[in-house]
Amino acid sequence: MKGRVCAITGASSGLGYETALALARQGATVALLCRSEARGARARARIATATGNGDLHVVHCDHANLDTVRAAAAQLLGRFDTLHVLVNNAGLILNQRRITVDGHEETFQVNHLSAFVLTDLLLERLAASAPARVVTVSSAAHRAGALDFADLASLRLYDGWSVYARSKLANVLFTYELARRLEGTGVTANTLHPGVVRSGFGHNNGRVMQAFMTLTQLPPLAVSPRRGARTQVWLAAAPEVAEVSGRYFVRRRVRRSSRSSYDRDAQRRLWEASERLLARPGDAPDAPG
Repeated sequence: MKGRVCAITGASSGLGYETALALARQGATVALLCRSEARGARARARIATATGNGDLHVVHCDHANLDTVRAAAAQLLGRFDTLHVLVNNAGLILNQRRITVDGHEETFQVNHLSAFVLTDLLLERLAASAPARVVTVSSAAHRAGALDFADLASLRLYDGWSVYARSKLANVLFTYELARRLEGTGVTANTLHPGVVRSGFGHNNGRVMQAFMTLTQLPPLAVSPRRGARTQVWLAAAPEVAEVSGRYFVRRRVRRSSRSSYDRDAQRRLWEASERLLARPGDAPDAPG
């Protein structure tokens, strides 16, 4: 991976940290996109010590604030002449409905919309740097997801698990549509389920959610963050998947995603709905690819 520039969201802990660590160990230039710059700096220091790779860069990027996502993209474009890998790893689950400063339901924004806009803003640089890869972390939870295009903000009924599953389905739909739009560009797009991972994911949601997440993250059901990150690291770096695109992976193997995820009309509608939600006054939204 020497000479390759990789950007990873949610890189200060968990799967994102382990992905950054593994790619740095392979010699890549790594940009750690983190909500907390202080936590990002600590992650950078640990990775530099563990790998001897000092070509690590912390970029502030809070997926609950689209201004910071756009600023992060601008910083990446200004700092690096090339970009070879984007790992859309950041995510969350909430047990209560929250609205971001941008006016969107937070789980849907953090898990889907912010990845959508970040990819959009970086796509031209990725294509110019081809061969390049976009890796988006989904979850087996997507199988329980169902999109209601009339209520993507979950105004009618809020259930934390259902909203999370919907956002993870959006990750898969987005990846398949992106892969189709990228055909012939030298940029691939794939998605994955990392497994149930022992981490702090979901533990900031009160006692009931914390207890549930703790139980589901106990061995032997759950794996370590390092093991959970193996598939996304492999998709980011392995030569054998350099030309594979538009696929869903589990444990580094292609698997069938949910039946609804292959609905091309739903893929297109989600793309167009995302563009509308992200359009700012006076902007004419441009589709990635």
